[in-house]
Amino acid sequence: MIPIKNEREIEAMRKACGVASGVLGKLENLVTPGMTTRDIDDACAQFINEAGAKSAFLGYRKFPGHLCISINEEVVHGIGGDRRLAYGDILKLDVGVNKDGWIGDNATTIRIGVVPPKVDRLVEDTARILRDVIPHVTHGRRVGDISSFIEQAALARGYSVVREFVGHGVGRKLHEDPQIPNYGKAGRGPKLKAGMTLAIEPMINLGVSGVRVLDDKWTVVTADGLPSAHFEHTVLVTKDEPEVLTWRKKTLFK
Repeated sequence: MIPIKNEREIEAMRKACGVASGVLGKLENLVTPGMTTRDIDDACAQFINEAGAKSAFLGYRKFPGHLCISINEEVVHGIGGDRRLAYGDILKLDVGVNKDGWIGDNATTIRIGVVPPKVDRLVEDTARILRDVIPHVTHGRRVGDISSFIEQAALARGYSVVREFVGHGVGRKLHEDPQIPNYGKAGRGPKLKAGMTLAIEPMINLGVSGVRVLDDKWTVVTADGLPSAHFEHTVLVTKDEPEVLTWRKKTLFK
C-alpha cells in the first residue's frame, strides 16, 4: 500500500526534507579538489548532527557511510574512503536524513572544476530532465508517466538510463511504495494521489545502461566505465502543482 500523508505528516516531511537539502547545500559549498571522500562523509555527519537529525543511510542494510559518495563512473551507493577528488571529476552526493522519525532524501551531481564537454552536458541534461519531469508528478497521473518521460528525455539526448536502481516513495521509511523506475510506459503503474511523497531520481549514463556492483557490495559502477549523473528531489503530490520538498537555491533548475 502506498502511504498517503496527512497535513501534520506533510509538515514533518517538509522539516526533514529541509534538513536534507540544507546538508546537501553545505556539502556542495565545501567540496574542493584534494579532499578525500572520507572528509566529505565526516562533514556530512557533522552537519546532520548540528541539525538535530540522523543519517537515514548509516546502518541501513549495514551501509557504512553517512551519505552516498560516487565519482565519475560510479553511479550510486559509493562509500567514503581515501580517494581524493581530482580536477575534472564529477561527484554525486546523495543525502538522506531522519528528522523526528521522517525521512528527507535528495542528491546532486557536482563538477569539480572544468569537466569535458560531453560530461558537462550529461550533468546539465540530467538536472534538466529532473526539472522537466516534476510537473508530471500530479494527482491523477500514473507512475509510468514519470518513468516514460525520464527514459524518453534521456534517449532523445543520446544517453541511457539505469534500470536496476529506481526512485521510490519516502516517508517514515527510506524506501516506501511505489517504486519509480527511470523507464517504462506512460499510463501504466499505480495512480498518483495527493499526499504521496516520492523520491524522483534520474540516474543517467553517458554510455550503456548496464551497471555492476563492486566487491564492497555497495558501489554501483557503469559497465563500460563511462560517467553517470544522478539528481534527486523528494516531491509532494498535491491536487495542484507538485511541491518540491527538497528545493534549495543551488538546484540546477533554470
